[in-house]
Parts: sequence; structure tokens; C-alpha cells
Amino acid sequence: MKVLLKGIAKVLRGCWKLLSFTRQLFFNLLFLALIGIIIFAFQEGAEAPALPDKAALVLDLDGPIVEKRSYVNPFDQVVDSALGQVPVQENVLFDIVDTVRAAAKDDKITGLILNLKEMPETSLTKLRYIAKAIEEFKQAGKPVYAMGDHFRQSQYYLASYADKIYMSPDGGVMLTGYGSYSLYYKTLLEKLDVTTHVFRVGTYKSFVEPYTRDNMSDAAREANTVWLNQMWDAYTQDVARNRQIDAGILTPEVKDLVSELKSVQGDFARLSQKMGLVDELINRTQLRQQFIKEFGSDGDHGFNQVSYYDYQPTIGSPFQPSKNGIAVVVASGAIVDGQQAQGSIGGDTAAALLRQARLDDDIKAVILRVDSPGGSAFASEVIRNEVDALKLAGKPVVVSMSSLAASGGYWISSSASEIIAQPTTITGSIGIFGILATFEKGLENIGVYSDGVGTTPFSGIGITRGLPEDVAEIFQLGIENGYQRFISLVSENRHISLEETDKIAQGRVWTGQDALKLGLVDRLGDFDDAIVSAAKLAKLDDYDLHWIDLPLSPLEQLLQDMTSEASVKVSQMVATQMPAALQPAIRQIATDVNSLNSFNDPKGQYAFCLNCNNTGI
Repeated sequence: MKVLLKGIAKVLRGCWKLLSFTRQLFFNLLFLALIGIIIFAFQEGAEAPALPDKAALVLDLDGPIVEKRSYVNPFDQVVDSALGQVPVQENVLFDIVDTVRAAAKDDKITGLILNLKEMPETSLTKLRYIAKAIEEFKQAGKPVYAMGDHFRQSQYYLASYADKIYMSPDGGVMLTGYGSYSLYYKTLLEKLDVTTHVFRVGTYKSFVEPYTRDNMSDAAREANTVWLNQMWDAYTQDVARNRQIDAGILTPEVKDLVSELKSVQGDFARLSQKMGLVDELINRTQLRQQFIKEFGSDGDHGFNQVSYYDYQPTIGSPFQPSKNGIAVVVASGAIVDGQQAQGSIGGDTAAALLRQARLDDDIKAVILRVDSPGGSAFASEVIRNEVDALKLAGKPVVVSMSSLAASGGYWISSSASEIIAQPTTITGSIGIFGILATFEKGLENIGVYSDGVGTTPFSGIGITRGLPEDVAEIFQLGIENGYQRFISLVSENRHISLEETDKIAQGRVWTGQDALKLGLVDRLGDFDDAIVSAAKLAKLDDYDLHWIDLPLSPLEQLLQDMTSEASVKVSQMVATQMPAALQPAIRQIATDVNSLNSFNDPKGQYAFCLNCNNTGI
């Protein structure tokens, strides 16, 4: 009887588990079906906004300008929210340029208005490419106006290309210049009894400095000063030419600025106008009336206008369909080993995209668009191997450097058929390092000790034990070998002697214009020039661009859309609890910690440029 009851109980438990599974499956399927119906309903109900017959295009960019959109994991969004970071939409650089160029040829678009108050700081290299499209718009005989309550540095750069700049009477232009600043943790780590083991080659390889020093080294300060000054000179020369003013006005001495500000009773708006930075001080109501006269009334107290976000989806490809394809593979972000989602460069992921281009018979050439401070040396080599394979297959590879292609970013570029950089591109930083933090002292202070036996000197190596000198020497020799590998690749592919390569390497950062003089790049130009070069090298008279990327899966897109609103709410709640003055520092610390956490090179060897990421440009 007891055995029988046990058997019945077992059967009942099995039936209950089956019933529970069936119930959960049913409701999960029902939930997914409901979500699908909602999405379908939104898609069916959403109608494209009707565009006016005649209107001004308003370039109202809201959110960062990127080479390609990144996928943000819902969990990461929650973490970002806890740090007070509000999720924002990303604007693809090439979409912006193509949209402005399409508008220049569109008879329905009668002018361009730059309303950039929500556009964050952006690299000068990206801004110059957008400015090129704005200049083309002006050459089409259509007016360009800039409007703003205040202008930050990047906003003002694009505004300077307008025929006329309008600003609020209570506004001002804030030009802060360029800088490279980091937080330094040496003393903190010592107080926490954390031992930092550093292995590196390169006098200027400064990534490890925040963990070994309390300030910037003289070598890093020297190198950073050179290229930062070059970047600022480029900015001020462009703006001065656009505004027909002396470039020195944009970098006044503090005492002169104080004197000028006193002359206008501390009115920043009047000072901006006096210096020639803006044309007219005008409030929003007055400006609206002025634009109504220029572009016509929309019948609802406004002027005829169309937002960038409404107009951009209506434009087509600027290229005609062709059987000859030029593939574009965008490598944007830090280089990490393995498969990675958009937002970073997975060695295996990027290599797979390049391989896809190699195996596609319709692809005749490849443009590798690089915007990266580097990362894993191993992953960089995996990507570079695919560049070599493309060339062996008879398909030229043209590297188009964006804002930065430094360290590992230069590694993956080094063997391309041709390397094109802009004068303001940050590149070079040819060096390599490894870093390991151990906590044996801190553990010992609280009475925790590590001991045991192992079969080799490497057994038990980890964060809880000190690093023996012999093992540390082995790690350093590995780093030195990696450096020699790096400079040998550059020497061989760029046809520079190994001795000369070593001199221009050492982890030093160069601008594109200096890199050209040193032989690290072939010529100066932008993405348009890379297209022309790729077509020329592949001997193509007609061609089309094929953007090769890994699209988000429907589930990834759904999760991202569903979590964005909740992330904003959490972010707003946390922001109200966290002192505003602490938020930048906390974000910087989080960035530094995330950088270390994301490092996953199998040999612990990294080609990464720290200062390239902390420039404020």
C-alpha cells in the first residue's frame, strides 16, 4: 500500500508539473501574441507625416552622432539609469549627410534651419563631414539659418556655416576648447591595499597611468598638448573663416575677456554679437514671425517646416542600383575578443562581416570605416587577418578613418590597400600594455590569506595572490613580443623601416595631418574620398554601396523599445537623489571600471588609447 501511494503521488506530481508547464506555455504564447498584435496595430495605425509642398528642413538633432547605432541590452539600460544616464536616440552620421544632400536637390525644401540645442558635443571630424553637406546645400542657392538660445562648442561649429546666426537676447556662446583629462587612482588603490601590476611598451602609452600615478606624466602631457592644439587650431580657423573674423577672437586672454565683458555690463549675448559670433539677438516669437515671412505660414501660427526625423525616412539611396558593390563595414567602439553586439567591435563579429564581403561575388571592394580607440590585441589581429584575406581575393580594402583610429584601431587598418584619414583624425598610439590588480594586502589586513600548492609557477595566479617576480617578468616579455609584432606589421605594410616605426610608435598619438607626414596614412580625405578610391582601385565605373551589418533580431529590438521608457523613469528618479555635482565624476568612474571589465584578451595584451577617449571632443 505504501509503495502504491508513493507511485500515485509520483504520478500526480508529474501531472502537476505537466499542467504547470502547459499553463505557463499557454500564457507566455498568449502574451507574445498580444505584444505582436499591439506592434502590428501601431505599425498599421502609424501614418507617415504629410510633408508640405514647400518647407524649410529643420535639422533638429537630438542625441549623439554615431557611425552606427548600438544595441543596448535592457540590463545595461537599468545600470545606466542607476547612474542618472537618460537613454537617448542615436543619429547616424551618414544618414545626416545624405539627408542634407537630398534636401539640397529637393525642390520642396526651400531652406535649412539649424536648431541644434539638443545636440551633444561631437568630434570635430564628424562635424566637418556634416559641415561639408551644409556647404553643398548653400551652393544649391538655398539659405541656411542657425537658431539657438545658447550655443555650446559643437553646436556653434555647425552654426558658423549658416548664412545668418540668430540667438536669444539672454543667450551666449560657450567655447571651452579641447582638453584631455582623466581621474587618477594611485593613492586610492594604495589606501585600499590594492597592488597594481603594469606591463607595457611605449613611452607615451598612458592607459595605465590612472592606476599607477596621481597625475599625468610629462611624456603624456607633451604629446597630448601637441595634438590638442592642432585640433583647436583647426576648429578656430574653420569658424573664423566662416564668420570672417580673426581666429584670435575665439581664444582671448582671460583679462581681455573680463574687460570686454565689463564693456557690455556682463551681457554675454551682447558680447557674442560684438565679437561677431552671432548676427542678431532675437526672441522666439520674433524669430518665428521672421521665418513665416521667409518660408510661409503653416496656418497654425508657425512657418512651413519639416523636421529632420520626418524627412529623413523619405529619402532614397544616393546611389543607383548596380551589379558592382562596394561593401562598407563599420568598426566603431572598443575592440573586444569574440562575438559582440553593436556598440563595440567584436573580433569574431567584425571578421565575419569582412568574410561575408569576401565571399560575396557582387562585392568588388570594401571600405573599412574605423572609429575606435583600440582594445584587444588578439581581436585586432583576427580582424586584420580578414583584411589580408580580402586583398588576396583581389578585393581592395580602403580604410576610412573617422574621429579616431588609434592603437588597436590602427592595428586593424595597417595592412589596408589604402588608408585615408581626415586632418583631425586621432590615430597612431602604436603601443601595447597589460594590467593586473591583486588584493592580497587588503585581504591580509582583514585576516584572509591565500596558500596552497601547484604544479607550475602559474598555478593559483589570480587577484587574491601576489605576483612572483619571475612570473611578472614573463608577462613583461610577452608584452614586449606583442609590441614587436605590432611595429613589425606597421613596418612591413607601410614600408617604413623597423627603427623608424619604433620612433613614431611608442604609444604616441598623432593627428591625421601628422600621420600623413610620418607615412602612417596614404592621404587626407573623408568618407566620400574613400568611396572614390575604392571604386578606382577596383576599376569600377558604376557601383552601389552595400552596408554590411548584423541587424537586431526582432526580440532584441522589442526588448530595447520596451525598456527605454522605464529606463528614463528610473533615470529621472535616481537623478533627483544624486547630487548633480557628483554625477560627472561617478559616470567617469563607471566608464573606467567598465573599460577594465570589458577587457578580455586571451593573453591579456591590449592596444588601447586612453586619452583618445577622454578628450571632450
